[in-house]
Amino acid sequence: MFKKMPGDEAQHLVSTTPDTAVVFRPAVVRTPAFVTLVIFAWRVLAGLVRLLWRHPVASAVIAVPAAVAWLYGWRLGLVLIAVAVTVLALWCSVHRPSFLRLVGWRLLAFWRFVWIYRRHWQAVMVVSGLGRHLRGRDYLPHLVKVTCTSWADVVTVKMLHGQAVKDWADRIDHLAHGFGARSCRVSIARAGRLVLVFPRHDPLVTPLPAMPIPEEVSVGPVRVGTREDGSPWLLNVHGTHVLIAGATGAGKGSVLWSTIRGLLPAVRAGLVQIWALDPKRMELSFGRSLFGDRYAATPEQCADLLDAAVAVMQERADRFAGLQRSHTPTPEDPFVLVVVDEVAFLTAYQSDRALKQRISAALATLTTQGRAVGVGVMAALQDPRKDVLTIRNLFPDKIALRLDESEQVDMVLGDGARDRGALADHISPIPEQGAGVGYVRLEASPDPIRVRAAYVSDADIRAMAEAVAA
Repeated sequence: MFKKMPGDEAQHLVSTTPDTAVVFRPAVVRTPAFVTLVIFAWRVLAGLVRLLWRHPVASAVIAVPAAVAWLYGWRLGLVLIAVAVTVLALWCSVHRPSFLRLVGWRLLAFWRFVWIYRRHWQAVMVVSGLGRHLRGRDYLPHLVKVTCTSWADVVTVKMLHGQAVKDWADRIDHLAHGFGARSCRVSIARAGRLVLVFPRHDPLVTPLPAMPIPEEVSVGPVRVGTREDGSPWLLNVHGTHVLIAGATGAGKGSVLWSTIRGLLPAVRAGLVQIWALDPKRMELSFGRSLFGDRYAATPEQCADLLDAAVAVMQERADRFAGLQRSHTPTPEDPFVLVVVDEVAFLTAYQSDRALKQRISAALATLTTQGRAVGVGVMAALQDPRKDVLTIRNLFPDKIALRLDESEQVDMVLGDGARDRGALADHISPIPEQGAGVGYVRLEASPDPIRVRAAYVSDADIRAMAEAVAA
C-alpha cells in the first residue's frame, strides 16, 4: 500500500456552501540549510568516486591537464596535452590492439556513456514505458555502466523492483531506435541486472572463406565460422543433435560443408563416419565420394540408410549397457553423423504414407537415443513449422539462418528468442551480405549468439574429396 501524500485528503472534502471554495495548504517542512549542504556534498563526493572507479582513463585525461594548467599555467597544460596525444598516437600505430584494450575502448565508453546514454536515458525510459511515474515522482531504471567492444556497446542496467526481463525484451525496438542503434539484445547478468547490447556496426557483413582443414584429429567442436564478437564459432556435433533452419539461399550448405570439412581429419583416421541423406540431389551429391556407400538420394534409400543407423545405435546400446554412459570415438566404434540436407522432403512432403512413418520413426529414435552411443543427427530444412518436422524439439542445438517470418524465429530457437534479439527475419537476402549469417541457441544457454558460417566453394569440396580419395 502507498502512503498518503500531501493533497490526497482534498478529494474527500465536501463544501456545504456553494460559493465557498475548499482551500488546502499542505504542510511544509523546512529542511535546515546545513542538512541540504551535507546531502549535496555527499552526492558530489559519491559521484566523483564512482566516476574515478568506472572511468579511470577518461578521468585522468581530463583531470591531469586541468590540474597542471591550474597549478603551473595554461601553456604547460597545452604542452602536456600535446605530449600525451603524441605518445598515444605512437602507441596506437605500434601496437593497436593493446592501445584499444587499455585506452581506446575506455575513452569511447566514457564518451558514449555521457553523450548517448546518459543524455537520452530519461526520455527513452519514459517513452518506452520502462520508467514509472507514481505519486508525483519519476522512477527510472539505473544506468550502471557502459563498456565498448570493437563492434558494440554493452550497457549494464539495474531494473526497477518488480520489473521482469520480458518487460525489456518486449521493447528492444524502442531501445534500439532511442539510442541510435540498429538492434538491441537483452540478456541477464544476475538477479535484478540486465545487459543490453547495442551493435555499432556489423562485423559479419563480409563473407568468410572456407576454414582451413584442421591438422589435429578431433570429433569436435569444429570451427564452422566466426561469431559476432570475432571469436571462432565452434560447433559441437558429438554428443548432441543440430537443427539448421533457413530460407532458400540462406546458407544452410555453408554450415553443413563447414562441419564436414572440420571433421575431415577424423574421417580419414577412421574415428568419424558421415552418412549423407540428399533427397534434393543437389547439395551433398557434389561431394558424394566423401561418403562412399553411405549416401542416399531416393526416399527408399534414405529410409534404408536411417534404418541402418538405428541398427548401429541399438547394437552399441546393447554392448554399452551397464558398462559406459558416454561414447568415446574409436576405429571400432566411430562417431556416426547422419547429415540430412532437406529433412522436410522425407517427412512432410513424402507422398508414401508408410515410407513417411518409417522415416519419421527412425529420425525420432536416433534423436532420442543416439547421443549416448555416438550417433548424431544434423538436419537442415526450410520450413520450421511443427507439422513439417514434428521432432524439432528433440534437437538440443538449433541454428536459425535467414527466415521469412518473425514467428519462425521462436519456432526454431524456442519461445522468447526473438525478443532477446535473434532477428533472423531481418537478415539480408543478398547472398554477399546475409548468406551464412544466423543465430545459434545452444542447449546450455538461452541467449542466442549471432554467427556467420564460412562459405565452402565447389573447388574446396573437390579438394576435400580428392584428399579423402588419396
